[in-house]
Amino acid sequence: MGGPSLVELMAEADERGLAASGLACLDRCVPLLGGGGGDDVLRPLWASLAEGRAWDVALADARMTLGGADVLEDSSADEAITLAYRMLGAVPSTRSAAELREWADACSVAALQIHRLLDTALDGGARPLPVSARREGRTEGMSPLVAAELRRQVRILELLANQGAGAGGLRQAFDVSTEGRRVLRAVVSRRERGSRV
Repeated sequence: MGGPSLVELMAEADERGLAASGLACLDRCVPLLGGGGGDDVLRPLWASLAEGRAWDVALADARMTLGGADVLEDSSADEAITLAYRMLGAVPSTRSAAELREWADACSVAALQIHRLLDTALDGGARPLPVSARREGRTEGMSPLVAAELRRQVRILELLANQGAGAGGLRQAFDVSTEGRRVLRAVVSRRERGSRV
């Protein structure tokens, strides 16, 4: 891909960049989450980043809408869905840099793993590289869905780093994430149709 790896970009990200990075990963995986609220269920969390609104209140509302406790307790639940709910369950209630860094890093790994699980094209080779290698910049033989998700994660961190504290970077990050969510929703829909055949 050229340029800094995802791991390097995350190491340099500030609190706001980490929050947006983790939130964007979760937002792209909304099609795997049950409950109501539709695609805009996490919009209040984006607004809290952009406008300084209460993060904990928006988070509590999203968790109430999306539920998921039963999924996390079900050992037979679909792995991709379980990973998505773990991301939601692990969102820090306060935006401290240390907690956000741990969460954003875990979200990055989980989102890439989810895209790998859902991709119908096999990740290159008989023994695909682990997600950690992808995040460090080893991109050879990636499946299309994983490659696109990695590009989005890198792009969002670059946008936030370049735009500083302005709202423009967040808006662009939201747009990148929205595009990824639409892609994943289409993938999930195809998988559901295939399971009914």
